[in-house]
Amino acid sequence: MAVATLLLPSCSRLAGQRWSAPVARALGRADRSPASAPGERQQLLRHFDLLPRGWPAAALTRQQDADDAYLSAWVRADPVYVRPDINGARLLAHGEGMQLGIEDVEALLPALRPMFGDTGFPIDAPSPQRWYLQLPKEVRLPTFAEPADALGADLFEHLPGIDQCTSPEGRRWRALLSEAQVVLHNHPWNAQRVAASKPPVNSLWFWGGGVLPDHVSSKHRHVHSDDDLLRALGLAAKTQVASLPAQFAMTNEVALFDLRRARDVAALSRDWLEPALSALLHGRLGSLRLDAEDGSGFVLERRQRWRFWRKPLSSFDV
Repeated sequence: MAVATLLLPSCSRLAGQRWSAPVARALGRADRSPASAPGERQQLLRHFDLLPRGWPAAALTRQQDADDAYLSAWVRADPVYVRPDINGARLLAHGEGMQLGIEDVEALLPALRPMFGDTGFPIDAPSPQRWYLQLPKEVRLPTFAEPADALGADLFEHLPGIDQCTSPEGRRWRALLSEAQVVLHNHPWNAQRVAASKPPVNSLWFWGGGVLPDHVSSKHRHVHSDDDLLRALGLAAKTQVASLPAQFAMTNEVALFDLRRARDVAALSRDWLEPALSALLHGRLGSLRLDAEDGSGFVLERRQRWRFWRKPLSSFDV
């Protein structure tokens, strides 16, 4: 029997909005999932098993981008915008927010290559948004913060190796970051970006370090997502990966749908939950699972329609 799992953002991001009546009724009658660890990484690890344990995001996306990740260890060195303020500096833009194109790679990467090449960590960019450092497999790496966790926060609290700043590894990566910031801050290309109302590329963000896992598995047969890391996990697990459709559509399979960017409860109700509930009611879907980034979740099944005594859950307000 088909099973569909919808990945949702944290419930707090959907608070203050009301579900449609059919969805509110179904959520009120649903079973709550046991509380799980919050965060993007933990949410994805609920659906993918990596051996050995770890979170080598750079190697996973590198394999998707260039099909050569098995050769080395990898660290993402993504271009970002950092803005100084009275208390230090804050990470304000990363990924799509940087509005990067191939012309940015061609302008900025040559200035960085000598510095990283001298260190023995060559840098390249198979995608304008995803830049990589290639490292020996045996290299020791400090703890790196993911950009999503640092966005808008005090930069000092998330610097690479900040919890290991007295170690050689921590000091080395912080020195590399400082050198890269000097090169980028002085680069004339950023003046053109600012003139075009784009954020300057004045820093890099190191994250996702590690080697390609020996084995990645998932209970899902299909993964529907436009997120690069989730698609890379799906490919590593040998699932069928496709873009996210405009609305719910289910075949007789076990499928994962990535709705973590959703913010409009009305659209979620209309395009996703109501069609899925209809599939449940008519027996085309055996189970519908909702997994939120904050670790909460619901399991919806056809038999729950008889729970008349339960009140509807009209919103995620808490």
